[in-house]
Amino acid sequence: MNTQLAMKSGLLATAAMTALMLMAPMMGMPEMPIGKMLAEFMNIPVVLGWVMHVMIGVGLAVGYILFFRDKISAPPAVKGMLFGMIPFLMAQLVVMPMMGMGVFTSAAGPMQMKMIMGSLMGHLIYGLVLGLTAEEKKVTAMGS
Repeated sequence: MNTQLAMKSGLLATAAMTALMLMAPMMGMPEMPIGKMLAEFMNIPVVLGWVMHVMIGVGLAVGYILFFRDKISAPPAVKGMLFGMIPFLMAQLVVMPMMGMGVFTSAAGPMQMKMIMGSLMGHLIYGLVLGLTAEEKKVTAMGS
């Protein structure tokens, strides 16, 4: 596995998702500061929550490259967005309930649908950027 590619792709995809989540209030969506949410849940400093968020993003990129990228026959953007659905579903079915927000953020009340859509958008953007940046450059011999 190309470790540098995984790091680069994971960082870029996480940055894109994070930018969308931080801009969410400007688009009428609820605030989604995942680093702060992780920090509060784990009772750690906020900066460590953000570090965890980035580490999770890079770790998911490693998983994408090792177990997903070459198993799906589709354009890179589509493969990435399909992969983005995996952490979205894990967040909604496992992480949010652990944080007291319920399955599919059911405890969010009237903001539930906006939170689900914001999370979905963020994870699809993550997957899109990951898919587009995690492709290996194919080298072929001339004349073959």
